[in-house]
Amino acid sequence: MNQLQAMRVFLKVADNGSFGRAAASLDLSNAVVTRYVALLETHLDTRLVNRTTRSLSLTEAGLAYADGCRQLLDQLEAMASGVAQRANDPSATLKLVAVASFSLFGLTPLLQQYRLQCPRVKLSVILLHRPVDLIDEGFDVGIVVPGQVSGCTLIKRALFRVRSVAVASPAYLAARGTPSAPAQLAAHPFLAPSANVHSAEWCFVDASETEVTVNMEAAYAVNNAVMLRQAALADMGVTILPENHVSADLQSGALVQVLPGYRLKGADKEVSLVYPGRRHVSAKTRSFVEFTVDYFRNGTGSTLSSIFSNS
Repeated sequence: MNQLQAMRVFLKVADNGSFGRAAASLDLSNAVVTRYVALLETHLDTRLVNRTTRSLSLTEAGLAYADGCRQLLDQLEAMASGVAQRANDPSATLKLVAVASFSLFGLTPLLQQYRLQCPRVKLSVILLHRPVDLIDEGFDVGIVVPGQVSGCTLIKRALFRVRSVAVASPAYLAARGTPSAPAQLAAHPFLAPSANVHSAEWCFVDASETEVTVNMEAAYAVNNAVMLRQAALADMGVTILPENHVSADLQSGALVQVLPGYRLKGADKEVSLVYPGRRHVSAKTRSFVEFTVDYFRNGTGSTLSSIFSNS
């Protein structure tokens, strides 16, 4: 017996005072309605309805049971309504993981604009540079680089790509000389991202698509692009960073692009939005995904992409 359905049928009989009228309102046959009530009485081992050929009335137990059914079904309806409302009304706490060297100066404008649109959503942000299992670690969404995140049935939405360039300070180049070919980089101290971000081999491609691979041993390695930029500004050597990350330095002359006639193969970074599954996505996650994709699609996210790092 479907007890909840039996309770709904019994309550409809009680409210209508008739099996026939209850059956009509539920679009069921009289026999089905009668059977539901009979099954309920058998289950409770109590008579709920007094039946005659001309009338129907509830027993004392039936009156009490009808009141209880009404309260329980009202509570269930309120629960279902609340869940449905939350499914369409962004609220609660959104757990976001982002690539570690996304400076808060870049990530904050996105989060600030999202909060203005969805003020009922609280944000819990974790910045990491280690691999993350999005589902096992309980994150709703991630803003990550390739290989950083794992988990079954993840959906990925690309946000932007960043080109990497080799740079150094003018003072360093004045003291040590400016490389004119990729092979000459091996003679310079290299400020490198950590080994799990990129190997020691870097491939340079010229205008004729000729490739030159250079093994650059790290004189200084760090897993944070902000510190790599600071090291380059401190005249410590040559480094490779996302172009937008050092665009202000290149414009001001604080840093100079090394080997501008070459591009780096396989060094571009794609930043993506990831989240679990397509089915039953919560309102808070759905609203953040839609907002973030639009944020970058409409060009609003240029500041954030400029803060992107290769950590």
